Amino acid sequence: MTRTFHDRTVMPPEETESLTKMVAAFRDEGKAALVGPDDVRWDLPAEAYRVLKEVLQAMAKGLAITVVPQHTMLTTQEAADMLGISRPTLVKLLESGEIPFEPRGRHRRLLLADVLDYQERVRVERKKQLTAMVDEAGEHDLYAATATPRPTR
Repeated sequence: MTRTFHDRTVMPPEETESLTKMVAAFRDEGKAALVGPDDVRWDLPAEAYRVLKEVLQAMAKGLAITVVPQHTMLTTQEAADMLGISRPTLVKLLESGEIPFEPRGRHRRLLLADVLDYQERVRVERKKQLTAMVDEAGEHDLYAATATPRPTR
């Protein structure tokens, strides 16, 4: 049975003060280790330490956390929710070839890595477009022209 994002999401505890103290105590230098309930100690790679720190920072802010491997397959609804768009809009993106997908019978499945790649491409393109708009507004002195609103009546 496939687990959904909801099944993998961990809600922050009601009381986050202890997490906030823990995050403040994190150091970026030196070796990190994880100690289990049976006092077994494991050295943590730097990448795992950074992820753990980010998880605790988010939970200390009251945010829920979902951790999934990049090879995770998503339904169209999960991918649409992740991108903040409607499912029909996502389907149009799939049919236009913007995001690769795998047909599974009558359903489409998407790799999380492909959805994240699309999300990053869109973010970069938006930033480029906004930079171009700011540059154009500067070239035409639009900031000064709109600094003092004109009365409309």
